[in-house]
Amino acid sequence: MKRLRKSILFSLTLLLLSSCANKEEATTISVKNTLNVERTFETIELTKSFLKVEDLSTTGILNTETKKLELTQTVDNDSDGVLDVILFQPKIKANSEVNFKIVTVKKTEKPTAPELCFSRFVPERTDDYTWENDKVAFRVYGPTAQKMIEDSIPGGTLSSGVDAWLKKVDYPIINKWYKKETETDGTYHEDTGEGLDNFHVGISRGVGGIGIKQDSTYCFSKNYSEWKTLTTGPIRTSFYLNYEDWDANGNKIIESKVISLDLGNNLSKFKTSIQGSNTISAGLTLHEKDGNVTGSNGNGWVSYWQPHGESELGTAILAPKSTFIAYETYTSETKDLNNAYAKLKVENNEVIYYAGFGWKESGQFKNKKDWEDYLNKFSQQINNPLQVKVLNR
Repeated sequence: MKRLRKSILFSLTLLLLSSCANKEEATTISVKNTLNVERTFETIELTKSFLKVEDLSTTGILNTETKKLELTQTVDNDSDGVLDVILFQPKIKANSEVNFKIVTVKKTEKPTAPELCFSRFVPERTDDYTWENDKVAFRVYGPTAQKMIEDSIPGGTLSSGVDAWLKKVDYPIINKWYKKETETDGTYHEDTGEGLDNFHVGISRGVGGIGIKQDSTYCFSKNYSEWKTLTTGPIRTSFYLNYEDWDANGNKIIESKVISLDLGNNLSKFKTSIQGSNTISAGLTLHEKDGNVTGSNGNGWVSYWQPHGESELGTAILAPKSTFIAYETYTSETKDLNNAYAKLKVENNEVIYYAGFGWKESGQFKNKKDWEDYLNKFSQQINNPLQVKVLNR
C-alpha cells in the first residue's frame, strides 16, 4: 500500500513539473534609452504581431522594477473592429534600460486615467475638426466652411491652415469653449482664465499647414473634405483627414493625412500622404512680421517666436533629420502669405513632421530660449527613439 501511495505521489509530482515546464512564460520586453536625458511622455507602440498576442484588450504591461501595471491605450488604426496596437509612455532614466512583462489582465484591472487627448468633428460650429491634450489645442476647417465662402455666405472659412487654440490649463477645453461660443453670450475669443482663441490663420499656413513651391510662389489645398476619428484616450488622439485633389501650377496633388497628438507633447504629429511632388513645405504664419524666425538644419526644425497679445508665442515645424532639407522665410505684400517654411523630402509618397506651439502665458515656457531648448530635445528624441526588443518568448 505504501509503495502504491509513493508511486501515485511520484506520478503527480512529475505531472505537476511537466505542467509547469509546458506553461508558456510571459513575454518580457526591454526599453532602452541611449540618450543622456531622462525620457518621459514618449509613446511606445506595440503591435499584436510583435507581441504575438490574440487580444490586446486583455493585455497588460507590467514594470518589473515597480511591480505596477503601466497605463495603456489600445487603438484600432484601420477601423476594422480589431485592436492593432497598444500604447504606453514609460519613464526611462538617462542611459538606462527597463524591462516590462506582457501579462494577461482583466479589463477592470487595467489602470485608468482621464481622457486628456481628445478630438472631434464640430457640427455646431460649421464643420471644424479640433483636437487637444493637456498642453495645447488646434483646429482645421471643413468643406461646409469652404462652400460658404465660395457662395458668399457670411461666417465661412477658406483655409487649409492650422489654427492654434491657446489654452493654459491641463484639462479639456474643447467642448466648454464651443458651448460658450454657440450657446451663451460668452466667446472663446476672450480669456476668462483658461486661455482663448486669438490666433489669426486666414489663408496662411497657421501652425503646420502645407504648401508646394512652384517657381517663386506657394500653392495650397483648400479645406479638408473628409474626416474620421481614429482614437481618443489618456495617451493619444488621432484622426484622418482627406483633401480634394488640388493643383500646384499644373501638377495634380493628391493629399491625405493622419494627425496625432500625445499626452505631454506640444507638437502634433502629421503623417501626410502626398502624390504629385517630391517635396512639400510645412509652414508657420508670420502674422505681423514682428517676431524672430530661427531654425536648425542640423536638428531639423524652424521656429517663429513672436509678441502675441500681452504675451509671447513660439510656433515650430520639426521633422526627422533625414527628411528635413532646409527652412526659409517667405514674405509677400499679402499679409497671410507671409510664412516661415520647412522644406521636407517626400519618400514613398509619405512625409512625417511635427507642428505645434508654446504660449508663454501658459507657464510652460518662459522665453524663446526655453522654447528652442524644447525643440532641440524633441529632435534628439525622435532621431534616437527608445529601443524596444523582446528578451524571451
